[in-house]
Amino acid sequence: MVPIRRIEPVRAALLCLLLGAAAIPAFARDSSPRPAKHTATARVHSNGPAKPVSGEANSGSVGVIPAAERGDTSTGLSDGVRVHLLAPGTVAPGVYEVPGGVGGHSFAFIGLIPFDAKRGEFIGSYHLGYWPAELHAVHSDAYDNPAGFVEVTAENVGVHVSDHLTLGDFVTHDGAPFPKYIVLREPLLDKIELVLQDLAMHGVATGSVKILSGFRTPTYNFALGDASGRARESRHQYGDAVDMIVDTDTPGRMDDLNHDGRVDVADVRVIEAAVDRVERAHPELAGGLGLYREMGPSGPFAHIDVRGTRARWGTATRVMYASATSRAASSDGSEPVATSHCQADGASAVLCQGFRHTH
Repeated sequence: MVPIRRIEPVRAALLCLLLGAAAIPAFARDSSPRPAKHTATARVHSNGPAKPVSGEANSGSVGVIPAAERGDTSTGLSDGVRVHLLAPGTVAPGVYEVPGGVGGHSFAFIGLIPFDAKRGEFIGSYHLGYWPAELHAVHSDAYDNPAGFVEVTAENVGVHVSDHLTLGDFVTHDGAPFPKYIVLREPLLDKIELVLQDLAMHGVATGSVKILSGFRTPTYNFALGDASGRARESRHQYGDAVDMIVDTDTPGRMDDLNHDGRVDVADVRVIEAAVDRVERAHPELAGGLGLYREMGPSGPFAHIDVRGTRARWGTATRVMYASATSRAASSDGSEPVATSHCQADGASAVLCQGFRHTH
């Protein structure tokens, strides 16, 4: 554990004010009544300094860290978000755990590494590649370069970012050693927790969730090859998308969510219904939803993102296939037709290589 040295009182006071401002929520709660059992204010933690989780980047002079009471918007609309990302330059980059957590749950602040710390395609020895906006004009602000990166190390990989998810769930599956760098957005964490809460209210066990693919570097997307070009604009590059399954019953495989005795695309449609209900209740969390059929040992899965606008594919009668003999729904919604590449949201194709599709 790297100790955090004390700082002068004046600097500490200024830092408190700065960090307190940084804890103002990036997204507001809805106007519907909320339970009165939680406060909705942020405060400076008074039980000692925040603990850096590890890594040289955590050696910055941080004597105090703001902590959010449970119910504050830093824990999201779901009350299940367990981190708050601080803008680059606010504190030294790193993951700072709040002593004692918040409301009986772990909570951490994460100082981001600024995007301009990237040198060409790399941060240090980690290969990221180039984002679309680095290479050409983009058609939407949603595709601007990310604000910054979270450094994920062997020591902080298990830090919870929400009730169900850890930092390790979002690293790119590129085989590179730690440290690795990811882009992450709190609204995505909030949406996932809201979807899981909705599923639980509809009788679905949600004790365990597996993220098949979280953040993906541009290099990882591009290297997999996608003639359609979709991989180059994948929302996974922006830290606001996941491919996921609910796997409480059989670890590593989608559960029988609709309780019909088999695991198939009908189970993914249970997730679709939950996502639709969450987006109707919280339109600020609108985004993409894609449903995919059997995907090797993991079974069918759902893509969920918070791109800011509603997008749907593979839903209703047009469910996408993901397999080594990949097929995709035809444009008119009729029986899927053969294609030459895997239709698993571009770069997700790596997850189905070597597996045969089963109906």
